[in-house]
Amino acid sequence: MARRRGTDEERREALWACERAHYAGGGHAVAGVDEAGRGPLAGPVVVAAVILPPDCWLEGLNDSKQVEPAVRERLYAEIVTAAVAWSIREISVEQIDALNILRATHLGMRQALEALSPAPDLALIDGHPLPDPAVPQQHLIKGDARSASIAAASILAKVYRDRLMVALDAAYPGYGFARHKGYGTAEHLEAIRRLGICPLHRRSFAPVRDHAQRRLSLDRGL
Repeated sequence: MARRRGTDEERREALWACERAHYAGGGHAVAGVDEAGRGPLAGPVVVAAVILPPDCWLEGLNDSKQVEPAVRERLYAEIVTAAVAWSIREISVEQIDALNILRATHLGMRQALEALSPAPDLALIDGHPLPDPAVPQQHLIKGDARSASIAAASILAKVYRDRLMVALDAAYPGYGFARHKGYGTAEHLEAIRRLGICPLHRRSFAPVRDHAQRRLSLDRGL
């Protein structure tokens, strides 16, 4: 048991290292920023930004992909209660197709950061840098496993998007959105072949685009 406590304490120290360094230098508010839904063939991309109180610790906080769904739901409620500030933004399928997924994600990150009050004086970004950020930033590859603030943002974005895709499953039955959340699973690809594409599908993504082009060729008798 002592060894487990030590491991938990070490993990807590590691997850708060970036935030503590900033606060030690006189900073006042660090925001973590992360997204959910860059890879799926359907549905919006969702971005969250979170400012946690310094040294706030929520049991089980981690990269959302490493956390069981029931624990994610618990953490979501705890994060929105404990946070100094938090925001969530959806970027629509239409925006994704118009901008491309990277620019759409960057748009969501800027909007999520701008919605925070108080405004942060440092943004910790998961992945690659955000062009022209409104506040100074530090980008961390695999940041959702390296920063408490980014991990919290990843939980909010993932839970929000999963809930949204479950709700949209009822509006567009037959595709299995509640199960695969829009990702390109075998079930989803088979549903596209059987039912065609729906308004939730990202037409700029290759499997959807290819299906639409084949459908158009068939309709034209080519």
